[in-house]
Amino acid sequence: MIIAIDGPAASGKSTVSKEIAKRLGYEYLDTGAMYRTVTWQAIQNKVDFSNEAALSVLARNVRISFKENCEDGKLKVRTYLDGINVTEEIRLPKVSNYVSLVAKVPGVRKALVETQRKLAVGKDVVVEGRDIGTCVFSDAKVKIFLNASGKERARRRCLELKNKGHEVSISSLEREIISRDTKDSTRKNSPLLKASDAHVIDTTQKSIEEVVEEILKIIEDKKIDE
Repeated sequence: MIIAIDGPAASGKSTVSKEIAKRLGYEYLDTGAMYRTVTWQAIQNKVDFSNEAALSVLARNVRISFKENCEDGKLKVRTYLDGINVTEEIRLPKVSNYVSLVAKVPGVRKALVETQRKLAVGKDVVVEGRDIGTCVFSDAKVKIFLNASGKERARRRCLELKNKGHEVSISSLEREIISRDTKDSTRKNSPLLKASDAHVIDTTQKSIEEVVEEILKIIEDKKIDE
């Protein structure tokens, strides 16, 4: 079974998806981390973000891998680029500022979508991203679309960054999040959209546990129907 969880930045996708995967014993795939990794590599290589050909070549050649383990009852996933742990680096603000430019490049999307599909072959997996239910796995058995207000998403991202030692303002983060929403939802290739058969959950006023339980109920009902 493939469970597709889509939504904009800081809507709760990663936290919820990891918990769902842990409880069900499924694998977890963060497609956003893959685009961030390509973006990080582009920054390191000083690739011009307007050079779509160079970005496409980069995406075809990077070796991205993941390692999972449970720590303190939570699923932890580390991202590796050519065998080097880049889990923290790909979450830096400078990567967030450019990842939408990388993600809209057709050649980049083609390369990474092929990899994502290969990683999920023959597995029970929870996949999170922005176009999972509409493009990557349009036949997923369960599709979820998470959302939250811009202000709440900025608050969450601000807290996350401060916990990692980065000082940022909520107002600037909110502007960046809204800007990224616009870029992601208006790009020509695989835009951020809710699949017509997706279950929409607004996480603004809900706890992680409430959202997880709601999704688990949806999954259980789907299994019963089948």
